[in-house]
Amino acid sequence: MHRLGQYKGTDAMSALVLENYRILLVMSRFRIGLGFGDQSVDAVCRASGVDTATFLAVANLTLDQETGQVSVPEVSIESLLAYLHNSHDYFLDFRLPGIRRDLVEVLGRPGDELSRATIRYFDEYVAEVRKHMLYEEETVFPYVRALLRGEAGKGYNIGIFGTHHDQVEARLSEFKNILIKYYPARSTNEINGVLFDIFNCEQDLATHNAVEDRIFIPAVRRIEPLSGVKR
Repeated sequence: MHRLGQYKGTDAMSALVLENYRILLVMSRFRIGLGFGDQSVDAVCRASGVDTATFLAVANLTLDQETGQVSVPEVSIESLLAYLHNSHDYFLDFRLPGIRRDLVEVLGRPGDELSRATIRYFDEYVAEVRKHMLYEEETVFPYVRALLRGEAGKGYNIGIFGTHHDQVEARLSEFKNILIKYYPARSTNEINGVLFDIFNCEQDLATHNAVEDRIFIPAVRRIEPLSGVKR
């Protein structure tokens, strides 16, 4: 039984993984590898150079987005920046390209109009995700790093990011619905496998946005006044 939102630094890291495999995604984005034996979450995080409170905030929110509590004053913004950057690499360089490869293999028949339209729709979605994440990499993250250096932001604050924070998983949900409703009933195992990956990716993107909305943005707001930024 999963202990949603209740993991602590004294818990064994292996217990977290065994009780909920989604912790593997959190670990990989904090660059925490396997092979830690029976060590506690705190010991594993310290050995990997990761802030324990930040790891636990993300892990508990990942497992329980509905009621998971986040203690923003305890998190490390530097660790969050690393986590979010690694998440972007995961989606853009691994997860989404993998789904596209599987789609091409399952749909086949490049001359088929339905297949071409499906791939084109997915490519447009990926372009939208890339644009959103590049905005974070090129505008939001440099702004936050400047705040951490004690430099006041000029003409920007994290509230702008919050206001324009597109829910990029929405279009993926629409794409999923198209496949379910209109894809011809052939190659059932293969297309269902792709759909399973899309469902997981959709959930993962929702969690990514939740981390930004409920942990990252509030944490940045705490340091903006110290740097003279007005909201």
